Amino acid sequence: MKVLYFTLALLFANVAISQTHQITKHNGEQLDVNFIKNENGLIYYSLNGSSEEVKISKHAVSSITNKQTKQTQKISDKIVVDSKDDYKMVTVLPQEKTIGLKQTGTFTGVSTRTKGEPPIANQNQTAMRIKSKSALNGSPFVSITEKADGKYEAVTYVY
Repeated sequence: MKVLYFTLALLFANVAISQTHQITKHNGEQLDVNFIKNENGLIYYSLNGSSEEVKISKHAVSSITNKQTKQTQKISDKIVVDSKDDYKMVTVLPQEKTIGLKQTGTFTGVSTRTKGEPPIANQNQTAMRIKSKSALNGSPFVSITEKADGKYEAVTYVY
């Protein structure tokens, strides 16, 4: 009888500590994790045997599958940028939401300043120029950091 109780306790303990979800990334990588939450454009999870919270950008994740119910939740669509004409599909992300994406390049430049244009129009033109350059490189994501004197630094990312 003791062996039966021990076996049942071991079986339930094993189920309790095993990974409950599978994250499928856009680059094809699959992670067995314990899903915690999806909040503010980031997905929080923990790895096997660890209580440390790890985060990844929702843009890097294709889907999350619950292993017990086999239910799959789509997180984001894959963005494919082939040419400069696809600049409208390039997404500008804040630096903290690029976790899990691979950095492909960095470039700098000077923000557009047209006499008589409001500042928002100048920012839009600069963003369009940055997105075009990112699309030319085949990168669907870019993070822009404003520097002093109207200069900027842009970092491009892929899956």
